[in-house]
Amino acid sequence: MTLLYFDCFSGASGDMILGALLDAGLPLEEVRRALGSLAVDREAVWTERVRRAGVSATKLHVRGECGAGHDHAHAHPHRTLGEIAGLIDASALSPAGKARAKALFGRLADAEAAVHGTSPDRVHLHEVGALDSIVDIVGAVYGLEALGVDEIVASPLNVGSGTIACAHGVFPVPGPATVRLLEGAPIYAGTQQAEMVTPTGALLVTAYADRFGPLPPMRVRQVGYGAGAREFPDMPNLLRVLIGEADAAGPAARVVVIEAEIDDMNPQIFGVLMDRLLAAGALDVFYTSIQMKKNRPGTLLSIVAPPEQRDALTALVFRETTTIGVRYAEMQRECLDRETVSVDTPVGRVRIKVARRDGAVLNAAPEFDDCVRLAAESGTPVKDVQAAAMKAFLDRRPTP
Repeated sequence: MTLLYFDCFSGASGDMILGALLDAGLPLEEVRRALGSLAVDREAVWTERVRRAGVSATKLHVRGECGAGHDHAHAHPHRTLGEIAGLIDASALSPAGKARAKALFGRLADAEAAVHGTSPDRVHLHEVGALDSIVDIVGAVYGLEALGVDEIVASPLNVGSGTIACAHGVFPVPGPATVRLLEGAPIYAGTQQAEMVTPTGALLVTAYADRFGPLPPMRVRQVGYGAGAREFPDMPNLLRVLIGEADAAGPAARVVVIEAEIDDMNPQIFGVLMDRLLAAGALDVFYTSIQMKKNRPGTLLSIVAPPEQRDALTALVFRETTTIGVRYAEMQRECLDRETVSVDTPVGRVRIKVARRDGAVLNAAPEFDDCVRLAAESGTPVKDVQAAAMKAFLDRRPTP
């Protein structure tokens, strides 16, 4: 199984992501061909070898509408979602790639609409509506498809600190749209007084990452570094991409299990608690109904997490619940190899989560969110979408 790891120790932006994929071996000429008429001539998209804190990396450049390079200030047109969809249609992406790119901009428009209190179709996308950002997204969609990656894992994202000047004024880092796009992803504030994660970077990493966490066991075969525009004195401004094979023979992962019994808390809080624990880095959170002393019904809170997250998660439990004590134990866990594949159904494309051991498929399940969305769009029962997705998956599997 081919695994890709986004190492976001210095944040992420669209040009850093595409630059890292190019640095890892994605041919620039293939990206240019995929961009189609977005790259009006050979010089519209180019790369440069640069150094960041002594590390050699690829810096992506795109000539914008005003003739300036990707990393220079220039006037950004205020394109609507429909106008951007037209530009994507003019690219040479595969049909699936075009649909994915449009869905990404749809998610971006949803985030902007939520910030400004309007509807997605009325949103004018500012900085990310510029041609260079469209090239970043279309190029990344093509690159991740061309590399044949089965699973993507991302590290927590360094968002930086300080303030950023946006189209509507000065805001704290991360900016309003960026923080919307980062919902559910683990983030932290680095020491750099700068915007380390851009809206395009947040969009791509959160949309493609199957999970977040430390570097998983893998056999690395390609490494790429994508350079940001700025230089920092204390760290390289780079996004690192590692591509290789998931190492099923690697050591079993160590986790900590944190538990607490609760019998005196408003049950409405449990839903909020689960969301906050997962956002803080828990791998899994679940509740079990139990009978406690004095014959009172209660709830057993169980958290599975990386060992290094124990202190932060324990503090969160004490702050958000009524418990006065927790217990924990470290243990090993072993997981099946996982990948996500996409299948076409009569109502649209559905992702299938596939679990394997020693290459044999042991479990496969349609992504429920995809099924719900397609069911709503087509007026089809969710169970029928699930059945159609499983049939499409089984039809594409080779006969043993």
